[in-house]
Amino acid sequence: MNSTCPPFSGLNRRDFLRTAAIAIGTVAATGPFLTRAQNLNSKLNIASVGAAGKGSSDTDHCASENIVALCDTDKDHCAGQLKKYPSAKFYRDYRKMFEEMGKSIDAVTVSTPDHNHAMVAGAAMKLGKHVYCQKPLVQTVEEARLLRTLAKERKLITQMGNQGSAEDGLRRAVECIQASLIGPVREVYVWSNRPVWPQGMGRPEGSDPVPAAMDWDQWIGPAPMRPYKGNRAYHDFNWRGWLDFGTGALGDMACHTANMPFRALKLGYPTEIDATSSGINTESYPLASKIRFQFPAREGLVPLTFWWFDGGKPQANNPYRHDGSNKPPKEATADVEAMRGEVPGSGCLLIGDQGKVFSPDDYGAQFFVKLKGEKEFVSAKTHPAAQAIPQTIPCNRYQGDGDLRHHLEWIGAIKENKPELCYSNFDIAAYLTEIILLGCVGLRTGKKLEWDGPKMRATNAPEAAQYVKRQNRAGWAI
Repeated sequence: MNSTCPPFSGLNRRDFLRTAAIAIGTVAATGPFLTRAQNLNSKLNIASVGAAGKGSSDTDHCASENIVALCDTDKDHCAGQLKKYPSAKFYRDYRKMFEEMGKSIDAVTVSTPDHNHAMVAGAAMKLGKHVYCQKPLVQTVEEARLLRTLAKERKLITQMGNQGSAEDGLRRAVECIQASLIGPVREVYVWSNRPVWPQGMGRPEGSDPVPAAMDWDQWIGPAPMRPYKGNRAYHDFNWRGWLDFGTGALGDMACHTANMPFRALKLGYPTEIDATSSGINTESYPLASKIRFQFPAREGLVPLTFWWFDGGKPQANNPYRHDGSNKPPKEATADVEAMRGEVPGSGCLLIGDQGKVFSPDDYGAQFFVKLKGEKEFVSAKTHPAAQAIPQTIPCNRYQGDGDLRHHLEWIGAIKENKPELCYSNFDIAAYLTEIILLGCVGLRTGKKLEWDGPKMRATNAPEAAQYVKRQNRAGWAI
């Protein structure tokens, strides 16, 4: 679809805001002073926090600019990036980095474990720094509100790292669905092959020596302190399954897979969240979960039921790994199975009165259409009804894969001082993240929640409040 997309700059701001998938409070188009980017040809000074792991690609995708600082709690883990960017100053503590280099930094990428996202991003934003933060944007509902407010008040250029937002296919799906390609949508199914890390286990016993290259206190951050354990119990990837550090399969992938239906259907706040699982303990997320979100009528759209599925039954040789069997009911996915020969590990299916839309990947980069009376799904690139719908949402104007283009969109928006050019700016991304995290609240509360979105509370379950707003460890206020 790239070849048919006009340059993003060909639409003015009014056109973009009118046709964007969802406009939740427009941010002002003025921003803070930049230390280096005084014109479109200047380079930004960018600092990377959580510079290893996913932070490696986040930093590399910004390599067209000046990478001035790398921050990671594990210097050994960051060794490759330190060689790649020898002029960047290294820190283990982002607070010290901001104290010493704050005046010479324009923008910050945040690629830490989930529990530190709001801490780092919030500190950067309070200093007037533009922020690219990995998904899920934050770990709690209250943190999502905080970052959304900071971005708007400080007039900052922000982007969440759900890179499917840069895909032309996703944007095309949004405009086709909003143009009533499949009529009123009453049901959505989203499923994931996650977790691909252990879940459902208790806390490991004992402790191991903290590696000399690592700052364990800094890694723990606002979470309750616990002993360090080696063998990748927490660091550097398996933190996703722990309640204190991650957001489980839902938090990891729904910011990708639910991104398209969230935008296309203007989902807003749900009124009910009903989560069931294979069983959740006080330490880690369950090995399988099924969550129902009930959305009311909104902006002329009909009420909608949104279903999420992840995980599966325990593997025979490992009770903390799943077999991928937890998927939507066969009656919902029969057409998908007929087309592909199987139901893929991840996917998104929208069921409307006049047909269905199916996306077979995590990022919404491609989608298929089956209207009533048709025998099978057909690619939207060739389906006549989809082709007849005019383009209204601007394409990402940059070259490269989706992840690179997503970063370049953020950098370009900073240089042009136009927050609205970022398709996943915090005004939208924080809203998406907040809704997704309600599933985590439902899992941890263990009962159906009747939700008051504006007030961030379950009217029938006051005990849910402890999962909406975290009590940070002493000395780690945002």
